[in-house]
Amino acid sequence: MTTRPHKTPTAILISGRGSNMQAVVAAADDPAHPAQVVSVISNTPDAAGVAWAHERGLETPVVDHREFRGDRARFDRALDTAIRESGAEFVVLAGFMRLLTPEFVTSWSGRMVNIHPSLLPAFKGLDTHARCLAAGIRISGCTVHFVVPEMDAGPIIAQAAVPVLQGDTESALADRILAAEHQIYPPAIAAVLSSDCALDGKEVVWKKGRSFQTPVPMFSPHIL
Repeated sequence: MTTRPHKTPTAILISGRGSNMQAVVAAADDPAHPAQVVSVISNTPDAAGVAWAHERGLETPVVDHREFRGDRARFDRALDTAIRESGAEFVVLAGFMRLLTPEFVTSWSGRMVNIHPSLLPAFKGLDTHARCLAAGIRISGCTVHFVVPEMDAGPIIAQAAVPVLQGDTESALADRILAAEHQIYPPAIAAVLSSDCALDGKEVVWKKGRSFQTPVPMFSPHIL
């Protein structure tokens, strides 16, 4: 008899269409995945991802950042309340375009992850694809990391490499990297929730015999 894993109540934070949110929700529908998505929370009421999640019966509270007039601490307190009221014990950032206060991040330390469209520590912040193309690098990708107070600086859980092709545009590169994001985010989340890895200070420590395996090869010579 197969034992199903414990499902951890999980909140996903979005600001836009939430394509990574959709990938995580789809993965979590599998009984073998250890996340149970209990809430999709947005800081923008008209985010396309809110409508998608609502249609699937998920709770979709909105904490509109514009109502807080730039008071980040007060916004974060309201966001924290919405997460905890959903019953979530783990937080997934999926295109959430707000800087979080150190107090908020610390309160969820080791229980909040993000995905970034570059091979960190390269190209932190915004406009990653434009900066990548301007730099002339040949390999880009995406990174899943624990969230720490410093932006895009958290210990790395998983990465996938994506080739930068001759003649690439920002849009073409972004689409290729987004496909990789959808592939690695759900299993990286599963690795954390299954205790295969954990945040230990400034490092990600893996259980003996465990490591992250990219689910599909992201670097194939035939597409160079």
